[in-house]
Amino acid sequence: MTTHDVIIIGLGAMGSAAACELARRGQRVIGLDRFDEGHDRGSSHGASRIIRLGYFEHPSYVPLLHRAYERWRELEAKSGRKLLQITGIIETGLPESNLVKGTLTASRLHNLDHDVLDAKEVMRRFPAYKLTSDYVGVWQPQGGFLQADAAVSTHLMLAQSAGADIRRGETVTAIEPHGSGVRVITDRGSIEASVAIVCAGAWAKKLLPHLAAPLRPTRQVFAWFEPRDKALFAPERFPVFIMESAHGNHYGFPIDQWGVKVGKHHHFDETVDPDTYDRTVSRADEEAIRAMLAEHMPQANGAVVTAKTCLYTMMPDSDFVIDHAASNIIVASPCSGHGFKFAPVVGEILADLAIGGSSRHDISRFRLGRFGEK
Repeated sequence: MTTHDVIIIGLGAMGSAAACELARRGQRVIGLDRFDEGHDRGSSHGASRIIRLGYFEHPSYVPLLHRAYERWRELEAKSGRKLLQITGIIETGLPESNLVKGTLTASRLHNLDHDVLDAKEVMRRFPAYKLTSDYVGVWQPQGGFLQADAAVSTHLMLAQSAGADIRRGETVTAIEPHGSGVRVITDRGSIEASVAIVCAGAWAKKLLPHLAAPLRPTRQVFAWFEPRDKALFAPERFPVFIMESAHGNHYGFPIDQWGVKVGKHHHFDETVDPDTYDRTVSRADEEAIRAMLAEHMPQANGAVVTAKTCLYTMMPDSDFVIDHAASNIIVASPCSGHGFKFAPVVGEILADLAIGGSSRHDISRFRLGRFGEK
């Protein structure tokens, strides 16, 4: 007889949200993570993550985003913590760019509030920008950012208050079927449960080596720059942004206590081992980010205040993986560098799968069957 209903492996954005939702529903939950809370070894740490509705990746994400916004606001109400900051978002690029075309497709299909601005109007409204006349911008007033570390800690706080057992510094070495449930082997012993949910990010493939999904950990870098004119980068003049240019896709945030945070989406797309990858930030890393600033946001192109690395877990199609890997093992990798904003609705989906085997949310796009998994 098992002593737990669900064991969750990995307590980042998705694992913490699943623990919170399952405990709220009265499940006996145990959550494990090999690292301390707030660690910088994975994909969920840091001060901020973008949230937006007009989704250039694919319009099918928009219904999940509507639910995610609802759940983030519910989380704020329950915790008394401010987690979601609405600044609007401006997405700029050439009219034929994937970013602009994709955002407009999703916005029009789902009747989302948005405006298309020519380059002159973008620069008038947001004077930090320097654009050539062939650029356009898509403005979405609902965009903004989430307080990433605070979001994870809030989910875990509420999970524990609802009875979840949260354990840090415990490394999982194996997950195996056991009777009608699962047994999880750790460096401290073994734990049995009815269902296991693997939310281990870049380590998921190591824990589930036979998984058909070709999960690929990649190294990412983001940095805070000291702007030459700080007033240009206040939230009311410089909202959250994504830009597709000749230098790649870049994203960033209004000024905070460290400066203007900017990263290059996918960076060098280098495949790494999450246990051994280079966590130092090189001059080449900095230049990959700075090139866009020099051309399109010159007033942000100041000294680097600090820079950090993180991990994306990439899929060939850039979509998520949320599915049963076995009858009593669920894998959740809302990944490819755009998952954090979905955390509370993914937690809801994972609770549905763990308790009832299916979810009212449409997750057909995220099934393992697209990789030949039976």
